[in-house]
Amino acid sequence: MSQYNHDDPFRDLFLSRRQLLGRMGNGFAALGLMGLLGETALGQTPAKAYNPLAPHKPPLPARAKRVIFLFMNGGPSQVDTFDPKPSLQKYAGQAIPLQLPTERRTGAALPSPYKFQKYGQSGIEVSEIFPNVAKHVDDMCVIRSMHADVPNHEPSLMLMNCGDARQIRPSMGSWVLYGLGTENQNLPGYIAMCPGGFPIQETQNWQAGFLPGVLAGTYIDPNQTDIDKIVENIKNHYTLPSEQRAQLDLVQKLNQKHLASRDHDPALEARIQSFELAYRMQTEATDAFDIGHESQATRDMYGPGNFARQCLMARRLAERGVRFIQLYHGAGQPWDSHDDIAEQHRNLAHESDQAIGALLTDLKQRGMLDETLVIWGGEFGRTPTVELPTPGANAGKMNGRDHNHYGFTYWMAGGGVKGGTVYGATDEFGFRAEQNPVHVHDLHATILHLLGFDHTKFTYRHAGRDFRLTDVYGNVVHELLA
Repeated sequence: MSQYNHDDPFRDLFLSRRQLLGRMGNGFAALGLMGLLGETALGQTPAKAYNPLAPHKPPLPARAKRVIFLFMNGGPSQVDTFDPKPSLQKYAGQAIPLQLPTERRTGAALPSPYKFQKYGQSGIEVSEIFPNVAKHVDDMCVIRSMHADVPNHEPSLMLMNCGDARQIRPSMGSWVLYGLGTENQNLPGYIAMCPGGFPIQETQNWQAGFLPGVLAGTYIDPNQTDIDKIVENIKNHYTLPSEQRAQLDLVQKLNQKHLASRDHDPALEARIQSFELAYRMQTEATDAFDIGHESQATRDMYGPGNFARQCLMARRLAERGVRFIQLYHGAGQPWDSHDDIAEQHRNLAHESDQAIGALLTDLKQRGMLDETLVIWGGEFGRTPTVELPTPGANAGKMNGRDHNHYGFTYWMAGGGVKGGTVYGATDEFGFRAEQNPVHVHDLHATILHLLGFDHTKFTYRHAGRDFRLTDVYGNVVHELLA
């Protein structure tokens, strides 16, 4: 018998069809099991494998690291703030020669009661009611051609804050926190400051939607000055920190077992992480929200009042690594001037102008403005024509303006925008965006671009679909970029 093995050396390289299908089936099953087990399959516990609040680098070069969104709730009038229209004076009391949509056919032309003046090297015209903001026009890009979808508050608020006017979707702040995390693990990464709170339907504007619940905005009531009331239950007056830590460690162990039995329910996981954040906030939040630590000169620069305190707290939060800070100017609908617009808009501007100007000055002096994107605007604008009297509302008055989503103004400063720039234009009366119109989706796409994201690829899979802030719309407005 020969000492050599003359068997076919390629015999084991070939499989029967039955063997091939069997091996492939086992492989697909293993892949499916891997997806179900997630981090556990890699020998990690889900709680340690991923922290949605950990700081992340954006995929693209970023010009801004954080956002301060100054939201003028109710819809400020563009023709009384940043979009002067001399033709309204020419046609005062007359019908304007425009073909208006049926639902926006209100009264005659209503000239602005305010004077406009050129400011800065750029010579951008700004209303007299914003003298402090106007000093910063060379750092601002004024978008005079914004437009939205409908002239109603709630859907327009949702569109501006969440990218969808009908469905509950994650807010812009939650998307930013999802993509970038936060630089300070002892404070919420997304804070919404709204005096007195909003009706329940409007709190949707800072919720996380289908994103992990821990990415939702943390609501702060800036009407309060006591830290225990600004952030409810922030301090434990009965237990030492070491005892709190021991209690929390025990609770977290039990919660992790509960979480595993619930198939790692995102809502439960967010609640567990909120316990840890609340514990860490006890010292950091007390300091961050206490403007008493600021010098008297700084507090005087921001001025008196609630909104001044909001703006100063926003700067303190920004320098402590909070990623997205949204300031609502008042509760309800303060800029919703259906009547007495000359008085109401002047008062509202007086409440906010000094503080906004101080915020921009403060950020610039501290070297933070270049990396902080400051945004100003509301959910829509107002008509250049007078609001007709309606029973129970502005009865007997013809001195205000109705809602207008066809054309309005936003401005941005810092964070990589092209300062001293006016982009787009409404028609000669300020009704409709005509030159270079910018939809809300375009604004969102541009904001994400400044933060280092391609809005078409920045997605989250939910219910079998890849969702994004801009849905399936939007284009980056490159002319706004420095």
